[in-house]
Amino acid sequence: MPTTRRTHVCRIQNHSQVRESLDRHGWSASKLWNVALYHARQTWDETGEIPDESELKAVVKEHDKYRGLHSQSSQKVLEELSEAFTSWFNSDDSRDNPPGYRKQNYYDDQGRRVHEEHPRSTVTWKANGFRHDTKHNRFRLSKGKLHKPSPRARDYILVEYDAPPEVELENVQQVRAVWNSHKERWELHVVCKHEIEAEAPGEKAAGVDLGICNPAAVAFPDDALLYPGNTLREDKHYFQQEEYQTAGPHGPSQKAEWAREKLSRRKDHFLHALSKDIVERCVSHDVGTLVVGDPSGVDEDDWGRHGNKRLDNWAYKRLMNLIDYKARERGIEVEMPDERGTSSSCSVCGHEDGDNRVERGLWKCDRCGVVAHGDVNGADNIRQKTLSVTPPLGDSDNGCLAQPRVIQFSRTHGFQPRATAE
Repeated sequence: MPTTRRTHVCRIQNHSQVRESLDRHGWSASKLWNVALYHARQTWDETGEIPDESELKAVVKEHDKYRGLHSQSSQKVLEELSEAFTSWFNSDDSRDNPPGYRKQNYYDDQGRRVHEEHPRSTVTWKANGFRHDTKHNRFRLSKGKLHKPSPRARDYILVEYDAPPEVELENVQQVRAVWNSHKERWELHVVCKHEIEAEAPGEKAAGVDLGICNPAAVAFPDDALLYPGNTLREDKHYFQQEEYQTAGPHGPSQKAEWAREKLSRRKDHFLHALSKDIVERCVSHDVGTLVVGDPSGVDEDDWGRHGNKRLDNWAYKRLMNLIDYKARERGIEVEMPDERGTSSSCSVCGHEDGDNRVERGLWKCDRCGVVAHGDVNGADNIRQKTLSVTPPLGDSDNGCLAQPRVIQFSRTHGFQPRATAE
């Protein structure tokens, strides 16, 4: 039986009793990050290479800060740092910065540092680092050796939780303590493995073409949807204005940090809402197979200053993951083939010619004369990758390719079809 992983956010009931212990572990995670980052930067300066994950673990394992957390929790911090460095190193955008230290310095009027604070970093406990008491809704989270005041003291943090309604925490894979800066309290993010029991809504196939201007275009056998990205672009333009980019000699201002967090939350909400709407409409169209074109490699090309700026905001991998797990939970099988060639081929007759894309949203075939929206034509080609006959006879030329339904996003009402002009 297929499975999926879900993260459930749980409220800590005995927060006042465990806050101090969680604070210490959150600060220890930040300090361990800083120690490993210092070593990585030294290695980079001396050799021009970034130490990989195994090297980081081997070197930092002997440091005192490594013992501030359970061994698996410390390994998780180093894995995150290695991933962040790799992501920066592989980026072609000169504006990207390497991972920074997790601390904030405070200075006096003469510019002298008088105080430093470490943020409360997320602490992750893997399978060997926690015990789950399902009867009393409690987790025993192992302490780091540095936080055990004596041999007879408790070697764990006993956290009582309140799970969301209708959620049973079974097959727990990880437990994460996450500091919620807005509520100023810790919360538990519990990662569970769930078996998928849903049956496929039908036997039809749908294709999804991911893009920058239009985050998604969906093609069904008898319908087509287009999701514009106006809201994402407006948010990025607003929150990246000059007033929100203020930074002094000691880092970004509080206003800049607020703007970045706000932009990140809005983008995350948009992607969740988009993936949910796509899956729900697939269910209503009796779709049993959803084919999502994988655009990997497109972001490695140079698209010019304006194009690269848009690429920087393109979270297609995140959207693919959201669509994948939400579709599988509804019993829909997901395939992710390479999308190359789908934008230059006619979805009706199969004729291939890159010049047929007349404008951004207009695609016209020189052979059969069909007119289509460029993104929807690509989505229909992606859909046909699952069909035995390509192109399908009498399956696509139904008018919806040229005039797809536009689904617009509203923060109040979510995704809704755009009203047509009367």
